[in-house]
Amino acid sequence: MRLLLTSAGVGNDSIRAALAELLGKPIEASSALIIPTALYPFPGGAGMARRAIAGEGPGRLADLGWKSLGVLELSVLPSIDEEAWVPAVRDADALLVCGGDPLFLADWMRRSGLAELLPTLRSEAVYVGVSAGSIATASTFVETYTEPPRGSSVPLEEVVFEGDVSRLLVTGQGVGLVDFAVIPHFEHPQHLDASPANAETWAARIPVPTYAIDDASAIKVVDGVVEVVSEGQWRLF
Repeated sequence: MRLLLTSAGVGNDSIRAALAELLGKPIEASSALIIPTALYPFPGGAGMARRAIAGEGPGRLADLGWKSLGVLELSVLPSIDEEAWVPAVRDADALLVCGGDPLFLADWMRRSGLAELLPTLRSEAVYVGVSAGSIATASTFVETYTEPPRGSSVPLEEVVFEGDVSRLLVTGQGVGLVDFAVIPHFEHPQHLDASPANAETWAARIPVPTYAIDDASAIKVVDGVVEVVSEGQWRLF
C-alpha cells in the first residue's frame, strides 16, 4: 500500500493534493472505508465515532467528497465471515483510519486480521492515518497518556516533561507498515507533551527514527520512499 500519515487529517491543499496523487485519480472518483475503532476506548467514544463517520470530527477524512464511503469496524470482523468484508477492503481505493487510542487500534488491527491483510492489498490502495491511525503503522511506538490506558496491562513509565507536563509513556507494538515512528500534534497548544523540547525527549524513548508532525503536515510513503508534505512544522529525530 501507499501511505499518507497525518496528525489531523486532510486539512490543507498540500495534503489533499498528496492524497490525490497517491490515489492516482481525483478523490471524487475514489472509494473509501473509514475505520473509527480507535475512538471507542474513550468516554463519549460512540459519539466521536458518529461524528467522524459523518465528517463532523476534528480530523478531516470522511468529508472530502469521496465517490463512496463505507464503515469498517474492526472489532466486529472476527465474528463474521471473511467473505463479508475482505472483498470490500481489497476493492477500496483508500482506508481512512481515525485517531484515538493507538494501543487499542493496533490490537484490533491484529485481532481482526486487517494487519495481515494490509501488505497484500494492491499497490494503488492508500492507507490514510490520523494521529493514532498514523502511530499504529510503526513496528514499535511510544504513546503518552494522562491516565493508564483502558483495557491494557502494558508497562507504564511516568515522565515529567519540560513545563511540569506529567505523562505516562507506554511502548506498544504496531503493525509494521513503516520503519519509523510518528509523534502527532507537534507544537499544538493543547498537546504540551509534543512541544519541540518534549517531543525530543519523547522521541528519545522510541528505538527507530521518529517524525514529529503538526496538524498541517503529513508523511507520504511510496515503495518505502518517505516524503514530508507540510504547510506547517515538523522534525525528524
